[in-house]
Amino acid sequence: MNKNNRVKEAWNLWSDTDFAKFRSEERISELIARPESAFHPTTYSMLKETFPDLQGKRICVPSSGDNHAVFAFHLMGATVTSCDFSERQIENASEIAHYHGWDIEFICDDTMKLSNIKSDEYDFVYTSNGVHVWIHDLHAMYDNIHRILHHKGVYIMFDIHPFLRPFGIQVTEQINVVNPYHITGPFGDIPTYKWRIQDLMNAMISSGFHMKHIEEMYAETGLFWVDDSKNEGDSMTKKELDDMCNWRLNPLAALPQWLSIRAVKS
Repeated sequence: MNKNNRVKEAWNLWSDTDFAKFRSEERISELIARPESAFHPTTYSMLKETFPDLQGKRICVPSSGDNHAVFAFHLMGATVTSCDFSERQIENASEIAHYHGWDIEFICDDTMKLSNIKSDEYDFVYTSNGVHVWIHDLHAMYDNIHRILHHKGVYIMFDIHPFLRPFGIQVTEQINVVNPYHITGPFGDIPTYKWRIQDLMNAMISSGFHMKHIEEMYAETGLFWVDDSKNEGDSMTKKELDDMCNWRLNPLAALPQWLSIRAVKS
């Protein structure tokens, strides 16, 4: 089995098991009440500055994952296309949209190809947390994101800050280095990649994007440092979670945890 099929098979399984909790009635209800909750506050400010009104804007979300951003954009008035490599992620998200009567286009497609998406179609492309770790060809990904945007179209990304990639994310008094920053992968039987800032930015620039704005952000709460898929934060007090954001107690908290970049198609 090639590496792409291993990734797809894994995500089809995870969609119905570990990540089913992200489709819970509680989480979707929160999203309906507060669509902006799908975004880090700094990234949301970047979005609002770029598009004060999303009504009628055409948005594509490649590697849409849990589809929270997709649902949020629809609720804000945009016309949205959701793309994901995993058939089950697309099917599960489509069921939620159908239940609520949301008119969202769902397409099963590889972010490094976007072969089912026409060129020059979108005002805005957004990728969220957890996309780049699954991408083995950044240049192909950004060539195709650039292709599907119309002239002066905007791309915004939100993902784990690459400065965290060399470290184990266990909260301890000492920093645990697991890989040098320059080693990018692949790692594991289901291959993942740990890209550097230069890898991300060079791929965007070579694809024809102009960098407009960069933000390096800290986690909103200590929940960043726990495994959400295992409910590790459920039994922790607010103080215990707050302490995880204190760099004197958790040295990794001294580094930025999130990165957002806004770029424009030239």
